[in-house]
Amino acid sequence: MNGKSPNGGKWAVIVLAAGKGTRMRSARPKVLHEIGGAPMLHHAMRAAMALEPARLAVVVGHGGEAVAASARALAPDALVCEQAEQRGTGHAVRMAEGALEGFEGDAIVVFGDTPFLSAETFARVAAARAGGADVVALGFEAAEPGKYGRLILSGDRLERIVEAKDATEAELAVTTCNSGVIAADSATLFRLLGRVTDDNAQGEYYLTDVIGLARGEGLDCRAVLCDEAETLGINDRVQLSEAEAIFQARARRAAMLGGATLTDPATTHFSFDTRLGQDVTVGPGTVFGPGVEVADGARIEAYCHLTQCRIGAGSVVGPFARLRGGVEIGANCRIGNFVEMKNVAFGDGAKASHLSYVGDAGVGKGANIGAGTITCNYDGFLKHRTEIGAGAFIGSNSALVAPLSIGPGAYVGSGSVVTQDVPEDALAIARGRQANKPGLAARLREKLAEAKRKMTMN
Repeated sequence: MNGKSPNGGKWAVIVLAAGKGTRMRSARPKVLHEIGGAPMLHHAMRAAMALEPARLAVVVGHGGEAVAASARALAPDALVCEQAEQRGTGHAVRMAEGALEGFEGDAIVVFGDTPFLSAETFARVAAARAGGADVVALGFEAAEPGKYGRLILSGDRLERIVEAKDATEAELAVTTCNSGVIAADSATLFRLLGRVTDDNAQGEYYLTDVIGLARGEGLDCRAVLCDEAETLGINDRVQLSEAEAIFQARARRAAMLGGATLTDPATTHFSFDTRLGQDVTVGPGTVFGPGVEVADGARIEAYCHLTQCRIGAGSVVGPFARLRGGVEIGANCRIGNFVEMKNVAFGDGAKASHLSYVGDAGVGKGANIGAGTITCNYDGFLKHRTEIGAGAFIGSNSALVAPLSIGPGAYVGSGSVVTQDVPEDALAIARGRQANKPGLAARLREKLAEAKRKMTMN
């Protein structure tokens, strides 16, 4: 983090993530529930991190260790602050004061359960600070204001924010509402928070009270408005599902506008970091888990499940394929139906056309993996690797017992159980020799029929 915001000043980001989220009815902290394959906490953090903050403080409470670990997985230098007792948003922000000790610059407060605020919106907040506003609050025009706090404006100045439970009838008629995001010089923010009291309907320390206190000091307070859809907060699993639907609709639209064809968009599911090249085609029922990149011209057939993999240009995957855990597919490859791969480097032009498991393996250019082939990579204690050379041909229904090396151009006969390395251009046959016993099948049928007759009589 280099600490430079779009307005040229320093920023600190304070992420509030201490809430239990009782309405989620979950042992998992609310902010760790996922949207698009990532905790909603990460969505909120990523957008605010566009300000390139010099410091990033995350205020945790319920499930604090798990929340802290998740925050640091995204931002290793995140500073974790604990709010042991839930006493309101103003109290939560004050818990971050120690983490910002010695910091000189602006602070912005964001909420870990508000996943859709955009980097562009944070840039507009920064621009308002650069324009001279002492305190900036982010608001929106609400179709149904309901329980939202109201922004009370006088011309273009923000006079105060009133929580719905404390609002008068006239104030409740206001439709300009509070998102919760507030930005100010950090010293000013904490000085004002020190004057906030809990004299309100809920007996809590409201962050929003800093606006009225600031105006009482003659400070210039302004409101920046964004689209209401950006401010959606998640409080229960119904809202979580609604947020997922919003995310998926946006991701599908972005993929198609970016040059990908989704043959049935409603059944295609994306993660936050899915990357599709131009002229990629995606069949129905495909699920993209985190960490998937698909190069130009590749085709993902129906009902594939992909995670942590990269697929090269012009390759075809599926239908019903599963790629996971560090798979690298080269260009112009064929990964067919009911093929599973894990931790595989698959060379250009190689094929595994159907019904195979390839794990912990390297497959050279142009190699062919026959139907029913498995790499036996786990001995009950350790994982072992299989290396298959360029142009090698693995016959159907073969078991390759790792650790194993099969040289370039080598052949493995169908039905083989290969336990020793196969040299370059060699033919390996590892199966029992076939023996035909004339008339034995007929005698066997007679014995079985007699045994069945006796069982029926008994």
